[in-house]
Amino acid sequence: MSNLIVSPHTRDAEGNIIRVTPESADWKYVGFEVYSLKSGETLQRNTNDQEVCLVLLSGKANVYTKEKQFGIIGHRMSVFERLPPYSVYVPNDDQYTVIATTDLELAVCAAPGRGTYPARLIQPEDVGVETRGSGNMERHIQNILPEQNAADSLLVVEVYTPGGHWSSYPPHKHDQDHLPYESYLEETYYHEVNPGQGFIMQRVYTDDRSLNETLVVSNRNVVLVPEGYHPVSVPPGYDSYYLNVMAGPIRTWKFHNDPEHEWLFPR
Repeated sequence: MSNLIVSPHTRDAEGNIIRVTPESADWKYVGFEVYSLKSGETLQRNTNDQEVCLVLLSGKANVYTKEKQFGIIGHRMSVFERLPPYSVYVPNDDQYTVIATTDLELAVCAAPGRGTYPARLIQPEDVGVETRGSGNMERHIQNILPEQNAADSLLVVEVYTPGGHWSSYPPHKHDQDHLPYESYLEETYYHEVNPGQGFIMQRVYTDDRSLNETLVVSNRNVVLVPEGYHPVSVPPGYDSYYLNVMAGPIRTWKFHNDPEHEWLFPR
């Protein structure tokens, strides 16, 4: 298997099934975890030097930090309900407690924090919803933590791609610290597929092809994008969901399209 794919493991004592750290990914900024909690189970963690965005993928929970209580949040029981999620932003040097009130799938997105912003609830009505592309490049976006919203490092977004469509397309990259033209952002893709026996295809490649991998990605796998272009293709008959987490030295998303496919961009 490619070292760009991180597959889920057996649930550990805390309920963790996926863990990506800067050390395991061999990069500097992005951390990503998924916890599968049974109703009544509790997850409590210190954020230390990381800011965190807790995304309730499915299920409900009582969530609180050192200073704020958000009560019971969550409403969708599957990501494929396509409802914008409940999420919680937690700064560094804080603590979060999540008590599952139903079975819960929880994503924990992390990146370096500077303590600029307090903890807050991100409600479904706070999530910007848009459609990008046209034809078989059309996909549907739910912006949980875009650069217009307060955070130190994190950018977090959900994308739904229908069967037979492409997304993250035309191919683009963001691996150069060359503003205002391009920003350096590491990225994870957490993929789910409906029905669950399906798969998606994701290519990760650089201009010089020193990195050039075409990945067959199963349900609930993570793809690491340390550099390069990274388009996604969804086979007919299956629908794709992915949760993107990005972070880098400057919190802005400035991408560069593959010049060979630039002609597609106006669509």
